[in-house]
Amino acid sequence: MNTAGIREKLHRFIDSIEDKKAAAIYTLFEDSIKNREEDYTEEFKAELDRRYAEYKKDGKVIPRDAMDKRIKKMLTKSK
Repeated sequence: MNTAGIREKLHRFIDSIEDKKAAAIYTLFEDSIKNREEDYTEEFKAELDRRYAEYKKDGKVIPRDAMDKRIKKMLTKSK
């Protein structure tokens, strides 16, 4: 079974279980979930919003190498 199929089955399972099982599953993965949420800082979200607005405004596409440089610069500033 491919990853998409596994995820689909997991989603359906979680959507159908009772509250106690959902809470138990959440407890197992709580640290991973919190760490993933923390990856999206407010600054990072604002940058994504700015890029999306810029794209919608003029449809400008930034080449990958230029975007890689911007991302590295942004990540260095946030440390």
